[in-house]
Amino acid sequence: MIDNKTLPANSLPSEGALDVDTNTLIVRSPTTTEVISQHPQVLITQDVEPETLRYDPGEIAAYYQGRTWQVFRRILAVLRPTISFFFGLWWDSKRGIVVKNDRRRAIQLRELLTQLGPAYIKIGQALSTRPDLVPPLYLEELTKLQDQLPPFPNEIAYQFIEEELGERPEVIYTELSPQPIAAASLGQVYKGKLKTGEEVAVKVQRPDLRERITIDLYILRRLAALVQRKVKRLRSDLVGILDELGDRIFEEMDYIHEGENAERFFELYGHIKDVYVPKIYWEYTNRRVLTMEWINGTKLTQAAEIKAQGIDARYLIEVGVQCSLRQLLEHGFFHADPHPGNLLATPDGQLAYLDFGMMSEIKPPQRYGLIEAIVHVVNRDFEGLAQDYVKLDFLSPDTDLTPIIPAFGKVFADAQGASVAELNIKSITDDLSALMYEYPFRVPPYYALIIRSLVTLEGIAINIDPNFKVLSEAYPYVSKRLLTDPAPELRTSLRDLLFKEGKFRWNRLENLLRNARKNQDYDLNLVVNQSVDFLSSERGAFIRDKLVDELLNGVNALSKNVLHNFTYLLREQVGITAIQETPAATVEQQQTLEHIKNISNILRETRGFDPVKLAPQIGQVLFNPEVQRLGQQVTNQIVQKAIIKLIRELLAADEVNRSRVNQVN
Repeated sequence: MIDNKTLPANSLPSEGALDVDTNTLIVRSPTTTEVISQHPQVLITQDVEPETLRYDPGEIAAYYQGRTWQVFRRILAVLRPTISFFFGLWWDSKRGIVVKNDRRRAIQLRELLTQLGPAYIKIGQALSTRPDLVPPLYLEELTKLQDQLPPFPNEIAYQFIEEELGERPEVIYTELSPQPIAAASLGQVYKGKLKTGEEVAVKVQRPDLRERITIDLYILRRLAALVQRKVKRLRSDLVGILDELGDRIFEEMDYIHEGENAERFFELYGHIKDVYVPKIYWEYTNRRVLTMEWINGTKLTQAAEIKAQGIDARYLIEVGVQCSLRQLLEHGFFHADPHPGNLLATPDGQLAYLDFGMMSEIKPPQRYGLIEAIVHVVNRDFEGLAQDYVKLDFLSPDTDLTPIIPAFGKVFADAQGASVAELNIKSITDDLSALMYEYPFRVPPYYALIIRSLVTLEGIAINIDPNFKVLSEAYPYVSKRLLTDPAPELRTSLRDLLFKEGKFRWNRLENLLRNARKNQDYDLNLVVNQSVDFLSSERGAFIRDKLVDELLNGVNALSKNVLHNFTYLLREQVGITAIQETPAATVEQQQTLEHIKNISNILRETRGFDPVKLAPQIGQVLFNPEVQRLGQQVTNQIVQKAIIKLIRELLAADEVNRSRVNQVN
């Protein structure tokens, strides 16, 4: 039994719980601790005050440093079954048993992680989404960790409902399922119905949660600090990564915070086509009890069941990718635990998100840095990519990037241009992990949750379609952002993508326009308006000047082709041989003209292109003072360049005449 007087106020538990070492059920009020039963089937508690949860590693360390024996017992409790399990695997391999096909061992692994508690269950949940890493039999068993864990007794759940909501369950709900319909790592869910008739999901937190979480985080944090000190080659902030995870888990244990997350998620992403976010019923929600709208649906990993309902599972994965891109690269507020139990296909073909306990945020500089990194990979600009890693805090500003730049080239050796989209996130992260071990990289804490989110989503996608490429689905969104986002960072990225050594790369612009039009939110009118605003500004001077050069090439090519055809016709048809045939356009000029034609075709085929509807907008654009100023600037530049070209040609002609006179003399 633990003396509550020394418990940290926020980081450690204060309600009824099961002592993980003695299996004794204990009850805590703000001032007292009382043993109720040696078996967790009966629970009579005193009033417990709700409190705000926060992860404080300092308070947790101070608490457990004086409890060496308790920590030692927990370490033994983890090591004994773990060593026994791995010894069994080793012995099976010695006897020639194919471990990956042994269902008995797969069941043992699931039971082991369940026995070890919530922190280890989270690890198992992450592995359950990786069919490329985990054998099918193990995958099947680990998937059960998402919502098929052993439930805790109804008596405890009902007691928590009364403590948190102030009334017995039968007073609040007209119906409540006799048993939990799902039990996960942090709580279990009942199906219920309110007095007003709405069907709801009632989530009740596990009673032994914070004891298990805090002692495991304390042990793992000390182990991480030890590894960080002893292994000099390891430069990642393991302690910071673990603290980030601790923050998220403690937030996940506060259902009020989860309800707020759900509402914020709805505000930011609920408008996306076929994304559904359930409603929170605040009058029936508190820290340990959450009442939300009931969602009928099928897990995304149950592809056969989804197909039988006439729903396209692959399309829903595409919806999930687009939603994740907005989470990670647009608003920065993202779902950090998108395992299959939290993503459902609804009967009407929508993607429903559940469980908003584990969320995280990415700051704007990091969001723009990620987009810039994608552009530099596509562009094979590994010097720029190395600078991105400095901006993203993977490398210190004083790091010598000279050996790192060619190393990036080896990692992305198979990525030719935009074909990088054909790679998968897992292969890239694996290669980058090896690179980070060899060079002085440090992994910032925020990165671990981003990778977990993306890799988990990719794992679900691979389960539905082994050929699904998340990056390929992501590039249209990135293209749209590059063309429409006015942020200076992305305008710089656009310039870097479109120009190389001062030369405009039309094929890149064509690729951007083709990809961007695949994005559902792509607005051609917005692109036109923002492009005009940008090109008429000081920031757009560089691109404006280069575009004028390219347009001149196109105009010259067109005019040369017309004159060439005209003079050829005169010579061949009319018989006027005295007329010198005008040379056709150069290869470079002809290529520019072809690119302009291609872009014209792409724009005509883009959703939203309607000459009738565009005519009034074009009129408004033409009378826009900024556009008129841009037109004057472009006209002046064209005239100046034409005059310069004329002078050069006259001088060249004069030089030729002089040369001929000298030859005659």
